[in-house]
Amino acid sequence: MSIYLVSRHRGAVEWMQYMGHHYDQHLTHLDNYDNLCTEDIVVGSLPINIVADLAEYGVSYRHLSLYIPEHLRGIELTANQLSSLDAKLEGYEVRRIIKTHL
Repeated sequence: MSIYLVSRHRGAVEWMQYMGHHYDQHLTHLDNYDNLCTEDIVVGSLPINIVADLAEYGVSYRHLSLYIPEHLRGIELTANQLSSLDAKLEGYEVRRIIKTHL
């Protein structure tokens, strides 16, 4: 089992280290699932369709969750800012539902 941190944000990487969260490999982008194995864990703030893909591969997902106020959107947040916004890792189970109509 391996733990992958997927984030292009330096503050998220620093926050993970600051909080003592272990990961085996940091990726800035997850464009290939070939190296992932069942029982692996991916940590990040990924789009829901990617999270559904991971579930289909048997990979667990932990979301870096936080509520960002409007005035902080679109800027790089530091580890301290993430902590002050009560960032946390939360597990989610997502499954894709195939429907032809809304």
